[in-house]
Amino acid sequence: MTVNPAHTAPWTAPHASGAVDATVHVPGSKSVTNRALVLAALASEPGWVRRPLRSRDTLLMAAALRAMGVGIEEGVGPDGTGETWRVIPAALHGPATIDVGNAGTVMRFLPPVAALADGPVRFDGDPRSYERPLNGVIDALRALGARIDDDGRGALPLTVHGGGALDGGPVSIDASSSSQFVSALLLSAPRFNQGVEVRHIGSTLPSLPHIRMTVDMLRAIGAQVDTPESGGEADVWRVTPGALLGRDLTVEPDLSNAQPFLAAALVTGGKVVIPDWPLRTTQPGDRLREIFTEMGGSCELNERGLEFTGSGAIHGIDVDLSEVGELTPGIAAVAALADSPSTLRGVAHLRLHETDRLAALTKEINELGGDVTETADGLQIRPRPLHGGVFHTYDDHRMATAGAIIGLAVDGVQIENVATTAKTLPDFPDLWTGMLGN
Repeated sequence: MTVNPAHTAPWTAPHASGAVDATVHVPGSKSVTNRALVLAALASEPGWVRRPLRSRDTLLMAAALRAMGVGIEEGVGPDGTGETWRVIPAALHGPATIDVGNAGTVMRFLPPVAALADGPVRFDGDPRSYERPLNGVIDALRALGARIDDDGRGALPLTVHGGGALDGGPVSIDASSSSQFVSALLLSAPRFNQGVEVRHIGSTLPSLPHIRMTVDMLRAIGAQVDTPESGGEADVWRVTPGALLGRDLTVEPDLSNAQPFLAAALVTGGKVVIPDWPLRTTQPGDRLREIFTEMGGSCELNERGLEFTGSGAIHGIDVDLSEVGELTPGIAAVAALADSPSTLRGVAHLRLHETDRLAALTKEINELGGDVTETADGLQIRPRPLHGGVFHTYDDHRMATAGAIIGLAVDGVQIENVATTAKTLPDFPDLWTGMLGN
């Protein structure tokens, strides 16, 4: 794990002078936007993605689909309000080169799409992307009839030699390191000749809400999906081949990106309102209502959105985050400021995310005077008085927002490369200072 030396101008995290009282409009969900783009690209007719997130990860996804022949027109929606992208499906083709950046959704969701293209599609990305596992997708696609050159790495860079179609059928995978392996196969499966039957054979399956999100979005555009939740076999998902409909899909606010703002209410004993919080959602970030309430806040979901209020006290927590691992950095930051110890469990897979998040959180919080210990599958956090210093991000957006949370209560915290938040949360520094009234 290395610090990027190119980012030499740390951002001084604002220190809260009192309780926050703000309404924060959180941009759209990256997870929903990128799934919607893939599904619209594979549909049998044009569709729309309304209120998409415009961030590094989503722009990489749009550019990748365009490289394979898909039309994506950016503008206002059919009703003349709000940004909407019109997606025009086309015959997928190579040769193409795709830059995945360090986006898990791009590097994992698009090789199955590339297998449907006519011609070679090369995938490359940031140096860190080479370290992130892709074997679950690569091995599964080979079993389903695809030809892939990866020089045996099970990782980037690689080339998918698309044949214009893919047989599909039954396949067993170990998705213990990422639920995205399952979602990747399900998203393209309606276009496979035999659909797909994905059987997970690993010991654990993290981030199940993200698989449920994939299934719900597939069904919304006409796919037939049989899941464990709908009476199917445990750890088996079946998708029937068939045409996908062009639809007008609206992207929900990114609830995981709402986390630092809700944490601000908790840390400062203030109140934050997040408009348009959905009444029903598969986003993992919805668990924040429960987790942050247990840590000392209270919330109400009403016509204004989600209203979250801090009590002025922060309590430690013992929590299994296996289904909502992406929330771990923000929870760890709040836990470092609590009045009692915390245990965060079920997140060993975070060692394979944008960076090794468990090692990074331990190092950065401890360098500010904290007492964090890694466990086999999580973190033990014993609160201690913290002091200022540089908080490194390792090019990881959630590390940057975790540092900003600590900075609310600890004067002199400087975030190295706060610009990495543009991966999923554009304009974070402005949103953050605006929340504080600065």
